[in-house]
Parts: sequence; structure tokens; C-alpha cells
Amino acid sequence: MTEAITIGVDHGYAAMKSKNFSFPTGLVGYDHEPYTQQNVLEYGGKYYVVGSGRQPLQKDKTVTEDYYLLTLAAIAKELAHRGAEPTAAVHLAAGLPLTSFGRDKRKFREYLLRDGKPVSFRYEGIAYTVTIREVSLFPQGYAAVLTQSELLDEPSVIVADIGGWTVDLMRLDNRIPNAATCRSLELGMIRCLDEIAEQVRRALGLSMTAAQIESCLRGESGSTGEQVREIIHREAGAYTRRLLSAITESGLDARAMPAVFLGGGAALLKRHVSATDGLCRPLILDDVCLNAKGYERLVGQLSRAAHAAGGG
Repeated sequence: MTEAITIGVDHGYAAMKSKNFSFPTGLVGYDHEPYTQQNVLEYGGKYYVVGSGRQPLQKDKTVTEDYYLLTLAAIAKELAHRGAEPTAAVHLAAGLPLTSFGRDKRKFREYLLRDGKPVSFRYEGIAYTVTIREVSLFPQGYAAVLTQSELLDEPSVIVADIGGWTVDLMRLDNRIPNAATCRSLELGMIRCLDEIAEQVRRALGLSMTAAQIESCLRGESGSTGEQVREIIHREAGAYTRRLLSAITESGLDARAMPAVFLGGGAALLKRHVSATDGLCRPLILDDVCLNAKGYERLVGQLSRAAHAAGGG
């Protein structure tokens, strides 16, 4: 039996992330072939343009087929990037927030595994036949922090994974997640971006897209005027202070121990989190693919441990 290729996928509300890619969760279906092959998934007789906009909020990602289709697109991107054959066995490594991990683990695993049967589809014109042979699930946030060896020497660390809809919090004590400290706050970047857009509209009568606001937060030089930039950064600063206050209210003292910020929101808020002097001791991990990389690393560690235990 050929060895399965391990592919880590982070299923966010706003973006899908794998080891080498991040793309929006938008998915638009068509009955007929679109004008372009770019970002087009063909599955079950339908065509889907992947990455246009973002998903409507789905607290249960197994309710529709959307996240399964997005997973197929992520797998295809990784196989092509790695120069692998389009007919492949895959060990899928994914994650869930620790707050819902025990409750949702079985259902999400079955949703992704599909009985381990081969699935055929096309992505950007290339035909794939993928067999998801195994699905391993890990707590998100925790997996990302495990990639940062210097952090693990700290006796206690706060982890804040700033996603599209939620901010998932946990405290690690001696490298182990303290389950009693886990919280999921509905304070993700979608809330921040929507509030910024509303304030720009009220003040200047302009309707800005999320992409424009994100570009400004990243410090990219665009055509955005000075007044707009001032409002964007003012509101981002207010959101950051609100987030830090919510973390404190959750019983986690960001002044007493290092606070690790990761996820798509951490990359966008980098300058604002670091500017909150005295409010916290932040470490910002702005690689949005860190969770997916962490999932792959954990599968490798477990595989090596199993081989060692079996004398392999």
C-alpha cells in the first residue's frame, strides 16, 4: 500500500489554510462551466468557483457540503504544489476549537473521511482521485504554538487564536492545555472589519470592501486616503483594546504571562497589539498557516512514536 501524504488543513470561517496556501472560504456554484479554470472545482457534475468572498456563518461546518468541497480544493492545491501525483492517498490533519473538540470530533472526522472511499474531482482542469485514508483532529491554536519551541519553556502561556468569527482562548500550563480556561469569544476579525466599514461609511460616505480594509491594516500602500486610514487604524485600536478586555474578563491575565496571538486576525492587528503598552506581553505569530503546519507536525510526531513503540 502506498504511503499516505499528510496534508494539514485549517477550516476557518473566513479563510481555508493549508501548509502553503490561504484562500477565502467563498464558494459559488454553477451548473455550467465558468469562463475560467482558475480556482474552479468540478465535483458531482457541478462547477464551483473557490475563494470568492467568504462563507455565511456556519457554526456547524458539517451542515452543508461547502467545507468538504473547500477541503478538496485545499488538497488539490497542496498536491500540485508538492509535485505529487493527482491520484493519491491522503492523511488529512485538521483541527477544532478546544471548547467544542470533544463534542464535535467524531462528526467532523466522519464528515471529512467519507468512509475512506476514493473521490474523483477536477481542480483548475486537472483530474484528481483522492482517497482520504485517515483523518486526525487536533486542538487548533495548541497545534500552532507547538511549532514555537522557545515558548514551551514558559510555565504558563495564554493562546489567543483570532479567527474570522471567533477568538479561541486557552492557557497552557507546562505545555498542556488547561481545559478549564478555554473560551470561544464571538469577537473575530469579521466583527472588527464590519465595524470599521460602518464607521468609514458614517464619517465619509464611502463603502469600503473587507479586502481594502485588510490591505490598509497590513500597511500596504494603496489608493486609500489619509482620512480613511486614520479611521481604520483608530477602530482597529479600539477593537484590540476591547479584545484584551474580554480576555481579562475570561480570567486570563495578559499582563502576568506571555500572550500568543495567532490566526488571520493576529497578522492584521500586529501593529495594534504591540502598541498596547503595559496591557499585555504579546508575541504575535503572523503566519496564517501555522495551525495547518502544526497539524502536520503532530501527525509526524505520532507516526514516529508509533513506529518506535512497534519497533519499526
